[in-house]
Amino acid sequence: MIALLAAYQSMEFLMCQVGLQESFYPYLAFVIIGFLPPLNLLLTFTLSNSINLKKKIYLIFIPAIAFAIYYSFIIPEFAVTSCTVLYASYHYPLGDLFGVFYYLPILISIVLLIKFIKKAEDKKKKTIAKVLLFGSIFISFPVLIGFALMLSKNYSIISAMESIMCKFAFIYAVCLSFVCLYNSPFNDERNYFKYLFNNK
Repeated sequence: MIALLAAYQSMEFLMCQVGLQESFYPYLAFVIIGFLPPLNLLLTFTLSNSINLKKKIYLIFIPAIAFAIYYSFIIPEFAVTSCTVLYASYHYPLGDLFGVFYYLPILISIVLLIKFIKKAEDKKKKTIAKVLLFGSIFISFPVLIGFALMLSKNYSIISAMESIMCKFAFIYAVCLSFVCLYNSPFNDERNYFKYLFNNK
C-alpha cells in the first residue's frame, strides 16, 4: 500500500510538474489508486479475522480490476483538468460509480476496526487496530468536507478527491509504517535479511 501511494504521488508529479498529461498518465494513476481501498480492506479483514480469507476474499478486488479493464478501452476520455501545489483535478468517466467502489471499502474498514477494538483482548492487535482506525478516519476528512460542499453546489473538491485523499494518506503511510515495525517478528530491524534467510 505504501508503494502504491508512492507510485501515485510519482504519477502526479510527472503529470503536474513534468507536464506528462497525455490521457494514459491519469488513467494509470487511477488504476494505481483503485487498488488501495480493497488492499486496506484486506488488511482489516486479516487483522480482525472477520471472514475466512481462503474463501472468496479476492472478490473485493473485482471492482478495481473491472474499472482498470473498462477504462483501458476509453483512455482518451481521461484528462488532467488542473494542477495546484496540493492536488490535481481530473476528468474521467463514471466518476460517481468509481467513487462508490472507492469509498465503500474504506467505510467498511472503519466499521470493522471499531467493532474489533471494542472486543479485542490482544493488546498488540488492539494497538494496531487503533492506529489503522486513526489513519482511515484521517483520510476520510476530505470526503466529508467534499460532500458538505456539494450541498452548496461546490464541486471543486469532489473533482480532486482522489488526489486530496492521497495527500492526506501520507499520515496513513506513517500509520502503516508503524504497524509494519510494531508487528515485526523480531526486534532488531537490522537483522531483517538474516531473519529471512534463516527461516527459509
